[in-house]
Amino acid sequence: MKNILITGASGFIGSFLVEEGLKQGFQVYAGIRQSSSRGYLQDERIQFLEFDFSTREKVVAALEECKRNNIRFQYIIHNAGLTKAQKKADFYNVNCRNTIHFIEALIQSDMVPEKFVFVSSLAAYGPGNPETGQPVRLNDEPNPIELYGKSKLEAERYITALQDFPWLIVRPTGVYGPKEKDYFIFFQTINRGMEPYIGFKKQTLTFIYVRDLVRLIYLALASQHVKKAWFASDGKEYPSELFAEITKKALGKKTVKFTVPLFIVKTIATIGESVAGLWGSTPILNTDKYNVLKSTNWRCEVEPLENDLGFKAEYDLEKGVQETLEWYKKEKWL
Repeated sequence: MKNILITGASGFIGSFLVEEGLKQGFQVYAGIRQSSSRGYLQDERIQFLEFDFSTREKVVAALEECKRNNIRFQYIIHNAGLTKAQKKADFYNVNCRNTIHFIEALIQSDMVPEKFVFVSSLAAYGPGNPETGQPVRLNDEPNPIELYGKSKLEAERYITALQDFPWLIVRPTGVYGPKEKDYFIFFQTINRGMEPYIGFKKQTLTFIYVRDLVRLIYLALASQHVKKAWFASDGKEYPSELFAEITKKALGKKTVKFTVPLFIVKTIATIGESVAGLWGSTPILNTDKYNVLKSTNWRCEVEPLENDLGFKAEYDLEKGVQETLEWYKKEKWL
């Protein structure tokens, strides 16, 4: 039985990665913080390891403890990270600096795995050209438009510069599914009979259902590939109106459509960010989120992923949304 360490295991994507690892017969080690909830990690086969990535020394100490207990990892999926933060510096500290600490500690402790998968994001490259409508491609120059994406890109640049390290990078587009909380706000809004749009230009969106993302990550681990990166989506493109139509159909709801001009959204985002900073909270809408919402082209190429791993999504948006909403209802989120 091979050992796999999954960081960020207590979160949305992480908990599905743990579930799939158990299903595939791995001995799964869930890398969590001391403060992390274990609510989604109830299987008794899971082994828990607490990590503090804030310094290399702390990670080295944790890895040396693993070695004393004869624990080594054939595979590591580094999924820990922040998608929103109270302080702007936290994006770099958690998504980039902590990743560097982790990898340096693995090298120092002689604990480098057979494969190390870094879960990045399409945000590391930013949206596609709005004029040409061309998808973001692997050989494009990255142009992230938010601090989250910039921090992921910095981590990628560190990883890809390593000479003797067996890295793989997966950059998913919008990930949705049970337990997810950001798209849930959209579903909740539709459920309340409202259908808002930001600006008057049409958006093209891309998605990947969490179970498809998890499956392709395990395909990457099982493949012969190292030192490769891929964008990940379900291979389809969706106008923002279609996302709403699919959701309305699944919920059996009628809505009132309205469009909020970009300048109003930007004003709300700026004020909300300032007020949240005073109260030490994280606003739902900030200037980074505004930059994402106003971007019209979120296409990305998936042919390399399909060719290298033989990956085909099992869920399109309609199937994925239906399953997601059923979970929200069952858990009384909706």
